[in-house]
Amino acid sequence: MSSYSAQLQEEQQAVDRAYDRLDALRAQARSRLDTVRAAGSHGSPTQRTERDSFATMYEDRLTQLRAVEDRLVFGRLDDVHGAHRYIGRIGLSDENHEPILTDWRADAARPFYEATPSSHGDIVMRRHITLNFREVVGVEDEVLDVHSDQVGEASSNGTLTGEGALLASLNAKRTGKMTDIVATIQGEQDRIIRADLNQAVVVQGGPGTGKTAVALHRAAYLLYTHRRALQRSGVLVVGPSSTFLHYIDQVLPSLGETGVVSRTIADLIPGIIATAHDEPHAAKLKGERRMAKAIANAVASRERVPSHLPSIRINGFNVPMLRTDVEQALADAKRTRQPHNKARETFVRDMLSSMRNRYVEQLDYEPEQAELNDVTQQLRMSDGLRRTLNLAWLPMTGEWLVDQLFAKPEQLRRFAPWLEERDIASLTRPKGSPFTVSDVPLLDEAMELLGPDPKAVAKQKALDAKRAEEEQFAKDTLAQNGIGNGIVTSQMLVDNINGMDAELTAQRAAADREWTYGHIVVDEAQELTAMDWRMLIRRCPSRSFTIAGDVAQTSALGGTRSWRRMMDPLFGERNWQLNELTINYRNPKEVSQLAGDFASGEGLYISTVNAVRGVPDSVKRLTVRDDGLLEDAVAQQTIDLVREYVASDGTGRVAIIAPDGMLKTLRRRVYAQLQEELTAKEFSRLEEQSSWDEQVTVCSTQTVKGLEYDAVMVVQPGRIEQDAPSRIVAASDLYVAMTRPTQRLLIVRTKDDESLLEL
Repeated sequence: MSSYSAQLQEEQQAVDRAYDRLDALRAQARSRLDTVRAAGSHGSPTQRTERDSFATMYEDRLTQLRAVEDRLVFGRLDDVHGAHRYIGRIGLSDENHEPILTDWRADAARPFYEATPSSHGDIVMRRHITLNFREVVGVEDEVLDVHSDQVGEASSNGTLTGEGALLASLNAKRTGKMTDIVATIQGEQDRIIRADLNQAVVVQGGPGTGKTAVALHRAAYLLYTHRRALQRSGVLVVGPSSTFLHYIDQVLPSLGETGVVSRTIADLIPGIIATAHDEPHAAKLKGERRMAKAIANAVASRERVPSHLPSIRINGFNVPMLRTDVEQALADAKRTRQPHNKARETFVRDMLSSMRNRYVEQLDYEPEQAELNDVTQQLRMSDGLRRTLNLAWLPMTGEWLVDQLFAKPEQLRRFAPWLEERDIASLTRPKGSPFTVSDVPLLDEAMELLGPDPKAVAKQKALDAKRAEEEQFAKDTLAQNGIGNGIVTSQMLVDNINGMDAELTAQRAAADREWTYGHIVVDEAQELTAMDWRMLIRRCPSRSFTIAGDVAQTSALGGTRSWRRMMDPLFGERNWQLNELTINYRNPKEVSQLAGDFASGEGLYISTVNAVRGVPDSVKRLTVRDDGLLEDAVAQQTIDLVREYVASDGTGRVAIIAPDGMLKTLRRRVYAQLQEELTAKEFSRLEEQSSWDEQVTVCSTQTVKGLEYDAVMVVQPGRIEQDAPSRIVAASDLYVAMTRPTQRLLIVRTKDDESLLEL
């Protein structure tokens, strides 16, 4: 047996021990869960709640133990005393509490990511272990102490290497799902991952620097380190698109964390579905910070003294509504500093009291309480009074307010006086139009100022009254059983009565617009407008954020070109830190150089210093004579890329990025060629794939934000530039398009397109 084979066998024993313990823990959790479930629904409410609480705990534990199956063990640290410490996805100990595996987030695992030959403490060697399912298929050693005997041993064993594990992961075919980098986290990434919870951490990095992975691993690290603080409040991940969220949705579970809420800006408000998009200039206007003032002005305009104040006939007396009474009631309601719809209750109560006083002033006797109650009831039933009170303080919903604002140009002129006429024309739309993604922060602003819909409040009050009764019953039940604290609370018991005991924090948070999270991760954050940020900070008042983005990739006119200009007003100049990732792990050097030179020439800020690997022929070009030949050329080149990079086992991804106006016809042509060239079975498999998991996709520059592919074909880059709303946005869009591939970039264009833009 060779020395290398012996090393594989030695590590196989360690890996088997870890998986055996994982299997035992799974079986234990499953057995306990089965035992709890077998008890059924018998017993007192307290006993049922106890059982269901334990069932939830065992289910969560099983979910976690199942999610870490892939590459459970990936590293080993050797110290000066010859002791081995294995690093993995979660921490494992044997029955005697002796450690088997160290969680990658624990302080003891830090040297695996941060130790260097010049700073390694008592660690002399770092070993990377490669698994195929549960089989050890490779080991690679990095000797950190050059004077250690480990240098000779690793050399003779054939395990001595540099960054082999990292390069192997970079050269692997894409799967449509982002994989974690837990086995290959680099030092500059690890320092960001372990940054303090109580601040905003900005991760600026060019394409392929791992900023998304760093942000997600930071979320997993914070959930591990600050579990007590974050478990009840939860963590929110905000991404640029649903496709992107599908792409990353396995990363946190694979790191042992479940129950994180993932959303885009468009679906952050429960019950609001925004699929439409404004044209770029309108989206920029809606994203400006001063639009919050426009919403506030629109709300304030519905708190006023009506031009006509009625007199109401009560018991033969004319009871007048006086201007001074309305002004006083308005002032009293505003003084409460409650949301508009809630403060309206104070306004209405004051007005009814004032009207009743005007009635009493006309009497020559002191009325009894029964008569006063009758007067109040008649006032409440008066249609004329109700209309006037609504004119004075209109109950509203955020949806109605925003719809009115953009349907009526005169309202835009009044509530947003800084807008020019051409701005108003671009924002005006028919009443009842679908909400756009750019409307969502404005809706959120309106909902915050208005508070809940009064009709919804009435229903909620009835539910609250019912719940108060149930909670009192729960407290009495617990008291009767001698239980006042501990694992079972009256809140848990009420949840059990209502069948809600297993509802996760994430589910509750996602359904509650006013939920405040313990931490928020924002990816592709350079696209967010000032109004987007207001909405997010409202959901995390502690301002604990991980913010990943690249100012060179900003496509939104209202997005970020300078982190300092955007972050200082939001967080304060001392309450956020900027971290730059400088090494491109995704793109071949040839691709990175081409894209970087283009972007720098267009005036974009490029933070990436260099790429870690070269791939011969990774950049190719094809120029055709005219538009008539373009679609055929794209279709044929797609076939070549599919044969080289797309596998029938679902691995391998190819993207054709083209101008928006070409997408539909180009997709039809590409898939017609695929049908002609591939077997019926293979074509059917590709054609039936979900849009977010396509192995061959025809898409725009916006769709590919944050994603990566084995091969990318950029079609008509000159036209992509022409179609963009500005030159700087065009440069960003093309920079994004050119930096998606891990293996091959192909530029296909016509001669006319070459004259539009030089690459």
